[in-house]
Amino acid sequence: MHKSIKSIGLGEFVVLMAMMTSLTAMSIDTVLPALSAIGLDLGVKRPNDTQLVISLLFMGIAVGQMFLGPLSDSIGRKPTVYIGFGLFAIGSLMSMLTNNFEIMLAGRVLQGLGSAAPRVVVIALVRDQFSGREMARVMSFVMTVFIIVPVVAPAFGQAILLLSHWRWIFGIFLMMVLFIGIWFAWRQPETLSPDRLIPFSLVAIGRAIREAVTNRMVFGYTVTMGLVHGSFLGYLNSAQQVFQEQYGLGVLFPLYFAIFALSLGCASIANTRMVMHFGMYPLSFLALKSIATSSVLFFVITVINAGQPPLWSLTCYFMLTFFGL
Repeated sequence: MHKSIKSIGLGEFVVLMAMMTSLTAMSIDTVLPALSAIGLDLGVKRPNDTQLVISLLFMGIAVGQMFLGPLSDSIGRKPTVYIGFGLFAIGSLMSMLTNNFEIMLAGRVLQGLGSAAPRVVVIALVRDQFSGREMARVMSFVMTVFIIVPVVAPAFGQAILLLSHWRWIFGIFLMMVLFIGIWFAWRQPETLSPDRLIPFSLVAIGRAIREAVTNRMVFGYTVTMGLVHGSFLGYLNSAQQVFQEQYGLGVLFPLYFAIFALSLGCASIANTRMVMHFGMYPLSFLALKSIATSSVLFFVITVINAGQPPLWSLTCYFMLTFFGL
């Protein structure tokens, strides 16, 4: 065990890393119930444009990860996290205070860029201090947050809407990042020693991208993962419109969102056993085939019902699909 873990304590380290990781999930799922109110207040003319509040955050995360990971190897873990938290705080302020939809979207991009820092640095911090089974054990504790946060975050956002204005959602984000940032600065030591620093190089990043693209297996799996998670992003973008507006669920939307998130969580737990029995490739291929088959069948049901399938059938379809994801 690394000496920095002894100074902070394993329990505190896991909780701190989990909270840092949760910023991404919170900044996505807490906003979902507020999308209609945001669009109305900021004068969005086309209802589908409010989906950009979610998708541009993902764009920021994607771009940020490419640069902030190598940056953490160049300047250290803690300075990179400070940069990310600063960007996230600025983006939260922009989104909270603006009356302009374009500025809101710019703030969300900054939030995405900022949340990419803890997303990649948490993994590096764990890798710096653990290896083998011990590393897997610590990461399993940290990643459990991804099961819990999507379950509670929309309900948290809905509660804020019932008690106050949607702008307070971004105010809560700002308070969260300030609290976590102070805790991180005060308690977490730097884990990357000066002799392990690697100069930041755009050429090296380009070389790594080229290596991934030209490796047939890596490129194939990357495209497949992109398509799978792209469909999930489509769900996140449109879930609020589908359940709150098309099906008129109102404040019950977070309950349905939580059910689907629990399906993902149950699959993560079941996967730890199934992957040992079936193996990674057969299990992944089986999941993809089941998602494709159920999607074709549900598309037929949707067409038969003129684009408005019964809610129970939609619920069953999403639960099966998310288990496969």
